[in-house]
This record gives sequence, structure tokens and C-alpha cells, in this order.
Amino acid sequence: MEKEREYILGYGVDLLTKNEGLDFVSERIIENEGAQIATINPEMIAMGEKDEKLGEILRNADLIIPDGFGIKLALRIRGIKQEQVPGIEFARELINICAENGYSVGFVGAHEEVVNRAVENIKKQTPNLNVVYKHNGYFDNEDAIIEAILEASPRVLLVAMGVPRQEFFIDKIKSKKDDIIVIGVGGSFDVWSGFTKRAPVIWQKLGLEWLYRTIKQPERFKRIFPTLPLFLFKVIIETIQLEKDY
Repeated sequence: MEKEREYILGYGVDLLTKNEGLDFVSERIIENEGAQIATINPEMIAMGEKDEKLGEILRNADLIIPDGFGIKLALRIRGIKQEQVPGIEFARELINICAENGYSVGFVGAHEEVVNRAVENIKKQTPNLNVVYKHNGYFDNEDAIIEAILEASPRVLLVAMGVPRQEFFIDKIKSKKDDIIVIGVGGSFDVWSGFTKRAPVIWQKLGLEWLYRTIKQPERFKRIFPTLPLFLFKVIIETIQLEKDY
């Protein structure tokens, strides 16, 4: 499947719908190929600009989903109408595809109670899901965890450790097993477990889930501001320069 990719501050963003992204992953699975899926947002790009290794990992991802509302705004500045593809929804539908087709799945991340409850809830909703590995995200013996994952050999691995730790972990997994589908899902396990609630649907549809979460968790304010305004300012400057060069 061919993908169109736009670049924002040097970071690729794939221009596709949620279903097109799922089709891309499904093709990779059928062809016994692997893929690193990044659900990119302005915070991740800002972190990548400060951390060369993280930046390289994000730029080299096989599928880069426009997850953050700030990414949608940045593309709009470029004159591109692109729907926001929430990573949590993409990952959940990917799990459904795995259940329907018998693909094995692994879960790594969050606290022990959270990951256990998340898997328990998901298996209730999708009884046919073949979970071959799960582990919390709090461990020091990273090499041992990676070896256990390789032995279990899930076709799809969901990693919920937060950025940048999950990206570094995913990169190590991919270096040892190139036919695995790996996606970083941040705080998704917390939501799937029921310990954290997503924003009401109206907030989601308006693309303001990030604002709802900031209101509910004021400590997030320092992460988003001034990151988001600065990101959009840089995008505007880059867009003006591109138009001049054109």
C-alpha cells in the first residue's frame, strides 16, 4: 500500500484515514513483515528535537499516525485537510483485527494492576484474542523482558511506557525481531483498564481531548505550554519559507 507522507519540522506524518492505516498494518502482517507505528504529536516532535536518538527513531517509523490535534492544525497551516487519528482508537481496532484473524498479541507497560485489568477487559470484549505475553512497565531487567517477548513471539506488541522510554524499548525490540508489529500507546492501558476515563465524545469530536485532559490533570499544562504554541509558530515560519522557495 502506497502512503503519502508530509513533513513537519523534519518529521514525517502519513496522510491517511484510520482504516487506511489499519489496512497498511494488515498487509504487513499478511506479508510476514514488521512495522514500527508511531502516534505522533507536537510534544513528541519537541522531545525529538532535543534528543537525537528519539528524533531518529520517530523519523524512521514505518507508519506515522497524525495523533495529536496540534499535528492536524499544523497540516491545516500547510493547506492539508487531514483527520486526526487518535492512537488509542487505532490500537484498539488493531486489537480487534488480531482477534478476528488469530494474530497473537503482547502487552507491555503501566502498573501491574493496570495492565492486568486492561487485558482482562479487552479479552471480555474480544474473547478470541490470543494474548501470548503481558508485563508491567516497571522493570530494570530490560534484556530479560525483551528475551521473554521474543520467546513468546507476539505478532503485534503494544507498549505503554510513555515517551521517550517506549520508543527506545520499541527500537530495541525491532533490532532483534524485524517481523513484529510494534506500536507505542502511551496511557491507553489506563483507559482500557477503567482506571482513567477518556474525554466525553463531544470533546473527542471537536479535537479537544487534549484540553479536557489538561483541565482534569493541571500538571499537564507545563508539558503542553509553551510546547504547542511554539510548535505551531515554527510550522508557520517553515511554511512561509517553503512557499518562498517554491
